[in-house]
Amino acid sequence: MPAKKKSAIPAVEPMPEGTMIVAQFKSADGESTGPPLNLPGDATPEQLELLLNQLLNQSEDPLPYSFHVGEDEIVKSLWVDRKDKSTEDAITIVYQPQAVFRVRAVTRCTSTLSGHTEAVLSCSFSPDGSKLATGSGDTTVRIWDLNTETPQFTLKGHKSWVLSIAWSPDGKTLASGSMDNTVRLWDPKTGKSLGDGLRGHTKWITSLAWEPYHLNSKANRLASSSKDHTVRVWDTVLRRMVMSISGHTAAVTCVKWGGEGLIYTASQDKTIKVWNSSGMLVKTLQGHGHWVNTLALNTDFVLRTGPFDHTCKRHATEEEAKAAALKRYKEFKGNRPERLVSGSDDFTMFFWEPETSKKPITRMTGHQKLVNHVSFSPDGRYIASGSFDTSVKLWDGATGKFIGNLRGHVGSVYQVCWSSDSRMLLSGSKDSTLKVWDIKKLKIKLDLPGHLDEVFAVDWSPGGDKVASGGKDKQLKIWRH
Repeated sequence: MPAKKKSAIPAVEPMPEGTMIVAQFKSADGESTGPPLNLPGDATPEQLELLLNQLLNQSEDPLPYSFHVGEDEIVKSLWVDRKDKSTEDAITIVYQPQAVFRVRAVTRCTSTLSGHTEAVLSCSFSPDGSKLATGSGDTTVRIWDLNTETPQFTLKGHKSWVLSIAWSPDGKTLASGSMDNTVRLWDPKTGKSLGDGLRGHTKWITSLAWEPYHLNSKANRLASSSKDHTVRVWDTVLRRMVMSISGHTAAVTCVKWGGEGLIYTASQDKTIKVWNSSGMLVKTLQGHGHWVNTLALNTDFVLRTGPFDHTCKRHATEEEAKAAALKRYKEFKGNRPERLVSGSDDFTMFFWEPETSKKPITRMTGHQKLVNHVSFSPDGRYIASGSFDTSVKLWDGATGKFIGNLRGHVGSVYQVCWSSDSRMLLSGSKDSTLKVWDIKKLKIKLDLPGHLDEVFAVDWSPGGDKVASGGKDKQLKIWRH
């Protein structure tokens, strides 16, 4: 079924011949670039890009940009895409850099890997994309060799389902959280367990989050959230608890460790809490009418990949890697506060800037059933949400405003993930398919059938060349272009 357009677009009134528009280029941070210019009304994004690269003295090595006037993205020309057609006042054209590299859509399954004896519940590529880990209902974690697309290690130790896995930002440690109430640490190079399980939680582990690399290049602090209402922070080298964070009055469903050192927790008590890295409560974010299931930060991708950019090159020293991670984070964030989106059983999402206010910026409505997963695009420009109502919805990453529906699934959508260039989105569903969506066109790009049952877990490698999926049929599938 074709996706809905952003809105019904009325016929565009023809542009009077010779129309000129006075325009000022501004960066997303609000800094003016060059003087106000007299531009032809029919100027296209390609022409604006050429001009902007000249103004920024980068014509030799031009970068791609997107352009907005107010909330309108310039897709065809200045005249066509602006709702306000007056030419009297100067307009502001806000530009944002787009990814310099392009990810190609995955089109075929290159491997179906057996090994797990129960459902695959989670899958995750390492920060540099060189390894893949999966967690399963069979109590094991598996690490797969991506060069040969074969099983490499089976990590045994948990006594119940493995619900979450998380790579340390340097890629040197893998953490897993289970329904057996423990967190385990593994060496992905050898497949060996690093000591015994981290014990202390009295109910099962719901999610895991590592401290960002630019804040801690030792990569030795991990947060775990649990159904026991608490979050625990562990020293993964000494393998002991550093602090227990309590304050929620029901299960904690999700934990995120932000780029400014704040820890965000979502709970079935309908609240989101914000803590500093010492475990002190900073803010409680209220508004949801039911359980909060999922959180996403606009910094998620840059924090997940830490010192590794899309080339995934390794750094010679820890200092060099930490400097690279900090530079990537600062370039991404600019002077704007970190943004957070929460999704709930109340069918809604809230858009927050917790650093500046405990009031939401906007309430995002439209889903007809619970919101299962939310995710910011790597460039922070979009938010995608997947719901039990079978739809994927796209929202503006700066304002939280609704952009459009991605329709095609006929079962609940469990998980969504982005290509690293933010141009495509992948969704996994109860209907046993994966779908690749073209974000610019709001249309399905590829339908990827192949699984024999519900698809619970999907991930797109940070380098963009591979997708992994797993689910109820116990199979792990690798997809490539």
